[in-house]
Amino acid sequence: MNRLSFASGIVPEFGPVETIRAAFAGGFDAVGLWVEPREWTETTTREARAALADTGLELLDVEVIWLKPDSAMDDHRRIIDIGAELGARNVLCVSSNPDDAVTAAQLAALCRHAEASGIRVALEFGIFTAVKNLASALAVLDAVAHPLRALLIDPIHVDRSGSSIAQIAGLDPALLPYAQFCDARAERPDPADFNAVIIDAIDLRQQCGAGALPLAELYRALPRDIPLSVELRSKALRDAYPDAGERARAVADATRAWLAVNG
Repeated sequence: MNRLSFASGIVPEFGPVETIRAAFAGGFDAVGLWVEPREWTETTTREARAALADTGLELLDVEVIWLKPDSAMDDHRRIIDIGAELGARNVLCVSSNPDDAVTAAQLAALCRHAEASGIRVALEFGIFTAVKNLASALAVLDAVAHPLRALLIDPIHVDRSGSSIAQIAGLDPALLPYAQFCDARAERPDPADFNAVIIDAIDLRQQCGAGALPLAELYRALPRDIPLSVELRSKALRDAYPDAGERARAVADATRAWLAVNG
């Protein structure tokens, strides 16, 4: 069965140490951490490193580098550096820069910065960003042309952007070091309604098998045994499981049950 990672978005109200502890309590194999570079301190690094060592969890990714016309590259590089200190394998990136050439140039610079640690710089597409679909993401990554560049697939963004699962199946597996995983309702938000798009992505995701996404088809299109970051941002889950560890266990159990049938 695929290694499962506990995405930080499942517990957005908790800090990094609590996120790690929840992932361990839930029985996950790995964890992802949200890094605010201007708030993260040496103490945060020390405590997070100790929690990772204590639990034995792999740090699959850190997030998020959000490229914007006015964003500071120093902040983005710091997220990579923090990830490197903690042993992260990937860093998640999105772009709101309308100029794809600038996005590609900045991603290439971040890949070069990541060379010392080998962290993969994974670009996620979605209709809430300037890189709205798979085709656009692949064009940007082709322009980056660096071995540390990567593509991050998220089922809800594949569906909402109308991206091709068949095209995903034909990708070079080396471009996909990991993928996100979740289910979602059939109803799609209006792409022109930014607030509706965001609510769909951060509040309305569903447990695997509970929604209407072609999840089995997408799963079969991904490389075999790819690590899966369960990105299950859900208000219903947050309300039902205020305890982070119990929430993690509910997510892990549902995901593994789905994989047992569909894997």
